[in-house]
Amino acid sequence: MPAALDAVGLDTLSAGRTSATDRAVLGLPQAPKVCVVLVDGLGMRMLTERGGHAPFLRGRLPDALTLSSTFPSTTASAITALGTGELPGLTGMLGFSVRDPATGGVLNLIRWESTTLTPRSWQRQDTLFEQLAARRLGGERLREVVSVGPARFVGSGLTEAALRGMRNVSAESLADRVDAASAQLRRDEVAAVYLYWGDVDHTGHEHGWGSWQWGEEVTKVDGELARLARTLPRGTLLVITADHGMVDVTDKVDVATTPALAQDVELVAGEPRANHVYTAPGAAEAVARRWQEVLGERAWVALREEVVAAGLLGEVAPDRLQTVGDVVVAMRGRHAVVDSRTQTPASLRLVGMHGSLTEAEMAVPLIATVV
Repeated sequence: MPAALDAVGLDTLSAGRTSATDRAVLGLPQAPKVCVVLVDGLGMRMLTERGGHAPFLRGRLPDALTLSSTFPSTTASAITALGTGELPGLTGMLGFSVRDPATGGVLNLIRWESTTLTPRSWQRQDTLFEQLAARRLGGERLREVVSVGPARFVGSGLTEAALRGMRNVSAESLADRVDAASAQLRRDEVAAVYLYWGDVDHTGHEHGWGSWQWGEEVTKVDGELARLARTLPRGTLLVITADHGMVDVTDKVDVATTPALAQDVELVAGEPRANHVYTAPGAAEAVARRWQEVLGERAWVALREEVVAAGLLGEVAPDRLQTVGDVVVAMRGRHAVVDSRTQTPASLRLVGMHGSLTEAEMAVPLIATVV
């Protein structure tokens, strides 16, 4: 996002870098307008292996870049990185869920239910759009950035954490969002539009990305993206990317029914492919050993200090350190760890999952074209 905004003259700072640096790294050209599309869950491996469902996108893959998602490779972490330019260690958006420091229970970083915390008090890094808004208040004449998405996202927890500062335009169906994006970019005062679509991810979760249902959804998305390219104002830079990929899981280990995993564990959060394991005081090393013994080659198991030292979360702010699990478990292959004591029955039935460090989950496309 910093690079895309820089392409239309909206310069920002993030992660100690100028947006011009990011644009140079990604090779994005200058343009009068830019439309950034995020297709939730459309990993590069998925796109290349099932590209027959996406002729518009497939035709642009030879010139595409492969980017790496955040760790965990999940929506709350990655979209906040998109909106702020910062990694989860600073934003605190360390997965689908973490331990709530106020209650000791699970804090859902998508829904923000059953907590006294607010998205703005939790995720305190300025978004890129707040940077631009502050400069407008200071008297600079800057064109607008508009977010196009469903009405229920306006003011939602994840929007407030990750994307606050944009003007929101509500549109429900993908076709309506394409129409709204094109219409907004024809307005002189609008420089950039961010368009989000989540149904590829939802379909993958429910049916798996190897399913016919997933193929049909991608076909629909591809057709609308082709129409978007035809209807945008001439000369617009169209940037299409994703937040993560996905793995179809065939093996789930339940903490609730595996005593060796439950011993000395106070809470399991995160997601089934990337667990934050919060242990009893002083028990982290013993828990890590037991989890590695039980899971074997199905998982990478590391202590908090090892994960932080490896830089997987980026720079970790001191007040975010305890948010990271005492033990962090990233799954390999097609395996997952669930906990039926805290997860809903619906979440336990999911086929497609993400969050871990595998290429299938981490590699995402960056397709950029001037239309």
